Amino acid sequence: MNPFWLFIIGVAQAILLLLLAPVYSGFTRVMRAKMHSRQGPPVMQNYRDIRKLMTRQEVVSEQAGWIFRVTPYVHLACMFLAAMIIPLLTTASPLEAAGDLILIIYLFALPRFFFAVAGLESGSTLSGIGARRELLISALVEPILLLVIFVMALLTGTTNLGSISTEVTSGGFRFSLAYLLGLTAFAFAAYIEMGKLPFDLGEAEQEVQEGPLAEYSGRSLAILKWSIYLKQMVLVALFLALFIPFGAMTSFSLPGLLLAILVFLLKAVLWYFVASLLENAMARTRFMNAPAMVWIALGMAVLSFIFYLANV
Repeated sequence: MNPFWLFIIGVAQAILLLLLAPVYSGFTRVMRAKMHSRQGPPVMQNYRDIRKLMTRQEVVSEQAGWIFRVTPYVHLACMFLAAMIIPLLTTASPLEAAGDLILIIYLFALPRFFFAVAGLESGSTLSGIGARRELLISALVEPILLLVIFVMALLTGTTNLGSISTEVTSGGFRFSLAYLLGLTAFAFAAYIEMGKLPFDLGEAEQEVQEGPLAEYSGRSLAILKWSIYLKQMVLVALFLALFIPFGAMTSFSLPGLLLAILVFLLKAVLWYFVASLLENAMARTRFMNAPAMVWIALGMAVLSFIFYLANV
């Protein structure tokens, strides 16, 4: 496929995810309300919240420095770039030179680092607690993601996202136990990264008033919330691109593009629906119980690597 059209598709899919992210997050809020026998907010409520926050005055702590101020923009920029790289609408990575799995992990790690430091820099006790929990989630989840990515790279012989997606789509890829266990472990890690119960420790709304977000207001808070919605969509897109890329274009055509968008939207709705069911079927856990639960996903990731070595 022409590199120019790939770049255009990358920008288009990033904008698409950015625009749709609040809708899908709103869908989960509606699901939660229905499962709790409440009316709940309208599905478009997140757009209204973002628009309202954009017009509000920003109040910045006296202790806050430049990291606190740039964090919302770094977070949004990293997620937007990740959305451009992932082979979402086409099996080839829109940014072929940058379409590497290791880079994607760094694009998730960088905003988390800024987010945690911003929470500490604000001088707020609640933000500091939230920052510590954010770093805990990072320490728990990133080894799982890295190990599963390593297994997928071994199975396909490359760390390039487009090449992996093409291998799985073309049928030349062998669907082994290593692949299935890696899929399950990655889905578990993505669920945690999306901040779903009982792992929403970074924000912890009921306990520490949204953790690192506590000192943000106005436009900065709006951008952060929007980037968090986008991060959830990017995680879903990455999971689908790696493990269920079926429906993406192999060559550019307008009907193929429209079909790829439709298939992705349907797969994303299914993911959010299942995640909402799981989230609302369990209670919130204590902070110190989270690592014990993550061992399950880490065990599946390790088994995935063992089965690869055993060629099973």
